Amino acid sequence: MLPLWIALQFLSSLPIRLPGMPEPQQLGRSLLFYPLVGLLFGLILWAFNLALAGAPLLLHAALLLTVWVLLSGALHLDGLADSADAWLGGFGDRERTLTIMKDPRSGPIAVVTLVLVLLLKFCALLALIEQEHAVMLIIVPLLGRAALLGLFLTTPYVRAGGLGQALADHLPRRAGWWVLGASALACLLIAGVKAIAALVVAFGVFVWLRRVMMRRLGGTTGDTAGALLELLEMAMLVGVVLV
Repeated sequence: MLPLWIALQFLSSLPIRLPGMPEPQQLGRSLLFYPLVGLLFGLILWAFNLALAGAPLLLHAALLLTVWVLLSGALHLDGLADSADAWLGGFGDRERTLTIMKDPRSGPIAVVTLVLVLLLKFCALLALIEQEHAVMLIIVPLLGRAALLGLFLTTPYVRAGGLGQALADHLPRRAGWWVLGASALACLLIAGVKAIAALVVAFGVFVWLRRVMMRRLGGTTGDTAGALLELLEMAMLVGVVLV
């Protein structure tokens, strides 16, 4: 169970405290539980959505989005902000891009990117509530975190040392592919044909963003992984509303 607690501590703001620094092998195995953490987030959002039944729609959507952000402690939004600044300020240069990502300050591009992504998420949540497609609240966080597992399975990690390197080096790859398949199947069982649109959008956005990372960096970092998750979730929410 330790890999699950590691995944929960890293991906969520839930009060999870580990007794000490885990072994690298345990860190790698924790990636296998990322989709399960996403499923937990989805169930929390789905239950919260039920509790808000009857609330004004704008407030309903705003509260859902707030809980969504708080569940992860804005961890991935931080990665999105850093990546947005680095991609523009890096001018196509790999080393400059990686250097800018380390800067904790956020420039105007980061702010604009965060505002646009959160605005699109808010509007898509509002539409989901109106269309009564609340089941998507379960599978979107699941697929978003499954995408992180997929990213580490298929993409080199370009920063030597640290947590990300331990995750990449000690990930059980065969088990990882089985978990990805199980995650897709779970989405189909939960949402039926409605999950197909989310899966198609998730796969398309994943392939595109991975290609962008490979061209600029030759792999991924923790920041670009967070950016991928946020953009993937936003795209899935918008996509399922529009189809």
